[in-house]
Parts: sequence; structure tokens; C-alpha cells
Amino acid sequence: MKLPDKEGHFGLYGGKFVPEVLMPALSQLEAAYNDACADPSFWQEFQALCHNYAGRPTPLYHAHQLSAKLGGATILLKREDLAHTGAHKINNTLGQGLLALRMGKRRVVAETGAGQHGVAAAAACARLGLDCIVYMGEEDIRRQALNLLRMKLLGAEVRPVSSGSRTLKDAINEAIRDWVTNVGDTHYLLGSCVGPHPYPMIVRHFQSIIGEETREQMLERYQRLPDHIVACVGGGSNAIGIFHPFIGDPSVKLTGVEAAGRGLGSEQHAASLVAGRMGVLHGAKSYLLQDREGQVSPTHSIAPGLDYPGVGPEHSYLKDSGRASYVAVTDSQAVEAFELLSASEGIIPALEPAHAIYHVTRIAPDLPRDHIIVVNLSGRGDKDIHIVAEALGGKL
Repeated sequence: MKLPDKEGHFGLYGGKFVPEVLMPALSQLEAAYNDACADPSFWQEFQALCHNYAGRPTPLYHAHQLSAKLGGATILLKREDLAHTGAHKINNTLGQGLLALRMGKRRVVAETGAGQHGVAAAAACARLGLDCIVYMGEEDIRRQALNLLRMKLLGAEVRPVSSGSRTLKDAINEAIRDWVTNVGDTHYLLGSCVGPHPYPMIVRHFQSIIGEETREQMLERYQRLPDHIVACVGGGSNAIGIFHPFIGDPSVKLTGVEAAGRGLGSEQHAASLVAGRMGVLHGAKSYLLQDREGQVSPTHSIAPGLDYPGVGPEHSYLKDSGRASYVAVTDSQAVEAFELLSASEGIIPALEPAHAIYHVTRIAPDLPRDHIIVVNLSGRGDKDIHIVAEALGGKL
């Protein structure tokens, strides 16, 4: 079965729940995407940008010291932290930037939480000659001052968002409002595999370069596929990017790691798949954190990129179908993994993939050495040093 279907559904999930004014823009985007898919020159330009500008392919790195310290399974890291701008986000922003040019839209709006999508959007727009406006919650601006400066240096206008929890959800709300107002000349460069169709499909396609490279690198080096792939999940783009090329391989276990925040019982977490239920947010049906009246619940994660009350519809489908499993890791556990990987491998991870690293530290010791676990190291941790220092009480 090819998913999504023509209406954008992944089983029960996905679809288009948007104001009528946005339907023509979504149809235009889908038509541009379908046209691009049939145009070899589009993909040649995308691949060239990924290689010469973003620095792909990223390495598949054997974490020797971490594997030895934990004992058990062999741990490999897909080094998306080494991609230009420091995370996987650049893959999607380059692809959507090319689609914006194809549609003749030279004004781009984007949202950001951790700041990595905002930085990647600003970089891609600078490279492609597009105007870029980034919406960012005031709380995330406080937590991610370095990325705020990077966006401005790259020529983007950053608009603070003071509504709601002043985090990623609210930044998306404001970006959508801007898009509705300026839909004629503006492309909304959505940063994750969430939102109305065709966004989950488009973002998955551009991010699948991660899994495609991983597959090639595994077959070249080990002559087989990995036993297990682990990735963090906020909206879920880095996870679906590495999962998708392996969905048809039942021998490869897929695990997404969400943010348990201060604990699943605390109501201060962002574990939509582990603790949520079906609802509609930002134009699509998916798992969602909500109260008894169906109102979106406030969320918390030490990792700004995971601080979101929903998740991509394809992840919801993978959960229900059993093809992927999902777990949750707390703030303190993520910080523990952040310190462990930094000290054992000389690699400082973003707090988002540190959640995935922690889960691997729990399962690897009980597995044989020839069991290969690939972790998508979706971003680097420069942006999170001050958050970690604060969490450790200034110990750093």
C-alpha cells in the first residue's frame, strides 16, 4: 500500500483540516511537488545542493568508546550533526526552497523551536535568493539565543511569538496566520512531517535521504542492514527520514523516542504517541496531547525541538500498525546521555537526539556485540550548552 493516499491519509491519520483560503495553496504545492518528482533536473539540483552546500553524505560513525563502555551491541551514529547548519533540517529547507522557486513564491515563512529549522530555513533562503521570516516563541528565544543570532546573520527576519506557551506550537500558529494573510506570494516552509497534506509526504521525501544513505553505508561496510534504528521524535522529521527507507524491511526494528519531560505523570511532558490520543492539530489528524474537553495540553521538554503537543500522522500510523514502537525519556535522562556521549566520543549532541542516546544506553548492554543499533544523531549540541549548564546547577 502506498501511503499517504491521494487525500493525504496514513490510515486513520493525516488529511487536510485547514481554512478554505489555504486549499488552493496546498493544491498548488502538491502540483509543484508532483511536477518536480517527474523532473530529473529538479533532483539533480537538489542532490547537488545536498552534496556541495549541505555536505552530504553524512558519515555513519562507529561509536567505539560508547559501545565498549556500555558493553553489548555495536552502536553507530548517523552524523546529521555534521550537515551544514548543524542538523538534518537543511535537507528539507533546500528541497522546499526549490519548490518555492518553482511556484514563483519568493517570500518564505517558517517556524522554529530549537532554532535549527529556523537557521536551516534562513541559510537555504540566503542561498536561493528568497526572503525569509521566521516565527519563534519568546521562551525558545530565551533558550536559544545563539540560533537567534545565527538566523539574523543569515538575513532572516525573526518575529517573536508571545502567545500561549511561547514555544513551537505557538510559532506554528503564527506562521500559519501569516501564510493565510499572504498566501498569494508566500510559501510556508514547514519544518517537520506534521501539518496538512502534502506536507508530511513532502518532508518525508526530502528527509529520506538520511535513511537512503544509511542503507547504502550499511550494505557497503557490513554487507547487511542494521538490526535496530533509534531516533528522537518531536514532530518526527528526522525519525521518519531515517525510518522510511527501512519500513519494508521487517528485520529492522524501528524505535522513536519522545520527551517525557519531568515525567509522564507530571503533565509536563511532550510524549504524544506514548501518552496522547487522536485529535486534530495544525491541519492534520494524529496523536495529540489534549485535556478531557479536547483542548491542546501545555507541554514541556528540556529539548526545545521536542516541545510540541502533536506528532506527524505517519508516526501515528506506524504506532498503530506495530511497525514502529515509541518510548519516552525524561529531561534528566537526556542530560545524562548528553554528558555521556560528549565525554566518551568527543561528540556533543543536541538535547533532542540525546533522548535517543539514553534509550540506547538502556537496551544495548543486554544485546550481543554483532547486534547493530543505528542512532540518528539529528543535531549538534552547541545550542544547548547553556540549557545543560542550568540543568546541572552551573556545574559546567
